[in-house]
Amino acid sequence: MEVVLLERIEKLGQMGDVVKVKPGYARNFLLPRKKALRATKGNLEHFKLQRVQLEAADLKRRDEAQAVAAKMRGLSLVMVRQAGDSGQLYGSVVARDVADAIKEQGFTVLRSQVQLTHGIKKLGQYEVRVSLHPEVPVVVTVNVARSLEEASAGAAPSADLLLEDHEAAVEAEAAEAEAEAAVGHS
Repeated sequence: MEVVLLERIEKLGQMGDVVKVKPGYARNFLLPRKKALRATKGNLEHFKLQRVQLEAADLKRRDEAQAVAAKMRGLSLVMVRQAGDSGQLYGSVVARDVADAIKEQGFTVLRSQVQLTHGIKKLGQYEVRVSLHPEVPVVVTVNVARSLEEASAGAAPSADLLLEDHEAAVEAEAAEAEAEAAVGHS
């Protein structure tokens, strides 16, 4: 299906481009969100008449997004979550959680603007991209830790340290089992 884009869409095209997309993508995403129009003669004429106004509105939104991005640069979020000994979270941190944490810092961000392809499932620091405008991305640091003290002490314990702790515990259990077996045989 051919559509004319009403705004810049990453990996698809610029405003005014006529692009060919799959019908489902057009029907379910582009058309309902007013990001594109079907590429018919009437719609192309309508777009040509509205282009100046659309570009002015887009420029205004981009300028606003750049102002917010300047304030958001270097933003670091701490997410306290429960996790197992191996650093595996009980649950995961998803885009909604990141968007809510950013809102708590005083910025208005929609969940759809947080570009997190997979949920965060381990302790550690992650860089998450937030798209305030198609041309204005911001990278936010998300520190997932068990407690605020752990987060403030730096990054969450690395997987190597957790593995060493686990191996030490396994060795201690094996030594304890050997000691019990030796006592039982005497």
